[in-house]
Amino acid sequence: MTDTPKKFLFVSYDGTITDLAWTVAREGHEVRLCLEAPGFEDVGKGFVNLVRDWRKSVDWADIVLFDHIGKGAEAEELRKKGKLCIGGSIYTDRLENDRTFGQEELKRNKIRIIPYQEFRSFDEGIAYVQANPGRYVIKPSGDAQNLKQLLFVGNEDDGSDVVRVLGAYRDTWSDTIDVFQLQKKVTGVEVAVCAFFDGKKFVNPVYVSFEHKKLFPGELGVSTGEMGTSGFWTPKNPIFETVLRPFEQTLAQSNFVGFIDVNSIVNSYGIYPLEFTCRFGYPQICLQQEGITEPMGALLLRLATGESNGGIKVKRGYQVCALIVVPPFPFEDPKTFESFSQDAVVVFKKKVPDGIHIGDLRKENEEWLITGAEGVALVVSGSGTTMREAQKQMYSRIQNILISNMYYRTDIGDRWIDDSDRLNSWGYL
Repeated sequence: MTDTPKKFLFVSYDGTITDLAWTVAREGHEVRLCLEAPGFEDVGKGFVNLVRDWRKSVDWADIVLFDHIGKGAEAEELRKKGKLCIGGSIYTDRLENDRTFGQEELKRNKIRIIPYQEFRSFDEGIAYVQANPGRYVIKPSGDAQNLKQLLFVGNEDDGSDVVRVLGAYRDTWSDTIDVFQLQKKVTGVEVAVCAFFDGKKFVNPVYVSFEHKKLFPGELGVSTGEMGTSGFWTPKNPIFETVLRPFEQTLAQSNFVGFIDVNSIVNSYGIYPLEFTCRFGYPQICLQQEGITEPMGALLLRLATGESNGGIKVKRGYQVCALIVVPPFPFEDPKTFESFSQDAVVVFKKKVPDGIHIGDLRKENEEWLITGAEGVALVVSGSGTTMREAQKQMYSRIQNILISNMYYRTDIGDRWIDDSDRLNSWGYL
């Protein structure tokens, strides 16, 4: 099936799978990419063929790939019509978008969860914390959960910091946040387990990863979508078997084909799942490519056809990646973007090395220019037999890059030594 080039249609909101589309195009396949978010019309231009209305390309495509929630019904409909399609389902859309539903599904599968309360009123949330003092995490649901700056982790034993933040949200974010959770804060190691799903079963190996969400080294500053990730492929993992394996039958019944991730806090007392991501993770899909040794186009086709019994061909060892960003990341500020970053040139001191994954870029006269609205220029990855080797390779590749006003974290992967020691002592690796 993969001996001849195939036609791939990628459908994205703001371009989080632009690099994957570019990878598949470089493998010799025909690729079309549709970005639906306003302001991202030029992302990927010059790297792949862009289309404005993906529906007009469905008949052209051999396979359609969605990378964001909200397309589950359309993905299901395409699969029912016999079209190869990687993307969510109605069930997985709800699993990710409705935090309360996700937590209740975990309970239904007899998986321990962190105590939480759902609120539709900030005043009710404030009253609850005042009546039940403690450390809480504020988690918006629905579309608001994509605004990472709204996630707040309390540190005061009496919950006074959470009360203050809820009061501020009431005054400034009431039109955006319709529903939110207050979740008890649990300390431990934050770790994600994830896997590809071929419509019938999970595909081995699975991936274990560690996200770095704060803007500055040392986990300081505002929360971003992510500043970098470290991880590794493994044939077996106790966390995966506990929190994702129980969903295998339900995912098959829901006609899901794609990628699913559960982020958890683990400690000596147990595993506490936090939230689902039922789509390609970003920058995780770039990180995973660093460790996959077979062509991505062939892998995606095997996944969509259910012909994945041979598993995924991967490297041994570890992978690490970092985002290279420019102002105003992680905020939305069109004037700042226009003044400091729009059309900034990505320059490589030597030839373009391996491990370079495009972000919000367009190509003109063979020059790579920053476009879009968010300021994500590149994701740079590295791999090695140890985490230190992977870090060294990644940061060596970053030193080859010149972009005006670029910034990135210099400690991605550093926490692995402490985290792995604790996870090993608790029996989770």
